[in-house]
Amino acid sequence: MLFRRKITPIEEDENSFWISYSDILSSLLIIILLITVYVIFELMQTKKNVTENLEEITKAELVRKETLEKIQNTLSQYGVDVEIANNYSVLRIPESTLAFESNDYRVPYEMEDELIKIGEVILKVLTEGDTDDYFDTIFIEGHTDIRPSKRELGNLGLSTFRAISVWNFWRDRVSDEYSRLSNLQGDKMFSVGGYGETRPAIEDQKTEEDYRKNRRIDVRFTIRKPTSLDYSNIIKMFDEN
Repeated sequence: MLFRRKITPIEEDENSFWISYSDILSSLLIIILLITVYVIFELMQTKKNVTENLEEITKAELVRKETLEKIQNTLSQYGVDVEIANNYSVLRIPESTLAFESNDYRVPYEMEDELIKIGEVILKVLTEGDTDDYFDTIFIEGHTDIRPSKRELGNLGLSTFRAISVWNFWRDRVSDEYSRLSNLQGDKMFSVGGYGETRPAIEDQKTEEDYRKNRRIDVRFTIRKPTSLDYSNIIKMFDEN
């Protein structure tokens, strides 16, 4: 004959205590698990947002490369030769495409068609979509070879006037849009300068070919740099999480 032991009130209280404690622990583990999942999700979302913002900041490098390649490829279809230099930051107009008379800064009549086409293609590619939003300043730079100029202002003045001639030519013969283009800060996009012989493409100039390569017009595309606000917005994402 089986006998069932009678559970005392004290034992019932103890069992209830352990059952309740076990339930509490289980609930806490579930809560911790949910919090962990939530934190992981938030961190992943923050990482995604930060990555997207950083990609947007660094996208300018890629846009510049694609812009210069598109300009060069389009001009190549028209038989106009330009070069890409300085790590995809400069569109170079060599003397074979634009050759000024010795000690002169006026655009030669026989070179006008090529220079018009270059100006048209630059403006067209630059104003497609939001391409121009990624650029800060576009410099039209004049350069000479190392031999001294007979002009009063020397090579520096000669190169500057040549760059100004190109700018005026594009503004007057291609489109007045050149003078109206601005960057995101509202500053004028185009600027002009001359460097004379101070920034040679060929350092050791001995032959006529060396001189020819240094006589050029460079169109330098500088991209928009990240502002302190751009970085602050990224840091703020971490602070909020």
